[in-house]
Amino acid sequence: MSFLTNADKGNNRVSGYILTLSLVVLCYAVLGSIPLIVHLMIAHGGGEGALAGSMSDWTALLGENLILCYLLFPFVLVLFTLVLSNRFIHKRTVLSLFTTRATFDWRRFFTSAGIWIAVMGILLATMMVGNDQIQWNMNPSTIIPLVLISLLLIPLQTTAEEVLFRGYLFQAFGHKNRRGWISVVVTGVLFGLMHAANPEVETLGYGVMSYYIMTGIFLGFIVLMDDGLELSMGYHAANNIFAALILTNEWQAFQTDALWIDHAKPSFGWDVIATMLVLQPLLLLIFAKLFKWKNMRSKLLDQQ
Repeated sequence: MSFLTNADKGNNRVSGYILTLSLVVLCYAVLGSIPLIVHLMIAHGGGEGALAGSMSDWTALLGENLILCYLLFPFVLVLFTLVLSNRFIHKRTVLSLFTTRATFDWRRFFTSAGIWIAVMGILLATMMVGNDQIQWNMNPSTIIPLVLISLLLIPLQTTAEEVLFRGYLFQAFGHKNRRGWISVVVTGVLFGLMHAANPEVETLGYGVMSYYIMTGIFLGFIVLMDDGLELSMGYHAANNIFAALILTNEWQAFQTDALWIDHAKPSFGWDVIATMLVLQPLLLLIFAKLFKWKNMRSKLLDQQ
């Protein structure tokens, strides 16, 4: 059974996809913003200027941890919307959105997360050698809430993105075109475009979009070859937890009291280039060996 064709099991009327994606947009752009808007209005005494400030103004007012919770909350709504839609609109099992296996394989999830955390830790240690721009930043008063947010809410955020792009849309394109490479490329590009509004793009320019698109393609390739989201979910969760909890900077999407902060001038650095050109391809080889991927060429190119 191929993960690409899991959508064959249920209702694939176009109206179902339109309704689901409309609900996703509603949850993310409207409903998910309500708690932050209400809190800002209360903090400003209901004044007209409650929403006029920048993200840094809101952070100064409410605190980094609370703002992070509000930024992650819309993804929780999106995840539940996708799961419920898959069950009640498309008439498919919840599990079919995540994997072709009889149960979700947590060993795969934690193997992927563990490997990528270790790799990023080695990269950080390498970057810190002779570099006084990376400084210890831990705030004892905020670190415990940040740990809880990172371990509980960030995996829900990354799971929502994986389910949307590498689950729901991946299978939708797979049901239509039956060729793996199309789903991998299209969802990878869409994943990259979703990040176009990130502050990293404004700071570094649109060249950084290549990283998001290539990462989306990399994750789609993993899902196609492994017939499930477990490995991509583990990688994605580890990546974002590391960015929130271990190493932050002053211009990325997550502004947190991480353990270390990088004060270096924003740049499309060697670590990002090495990730795209060396580390992600190497990780594909490791996964292929560990999980005994077969028929890789036919999954990518042939009609399924």
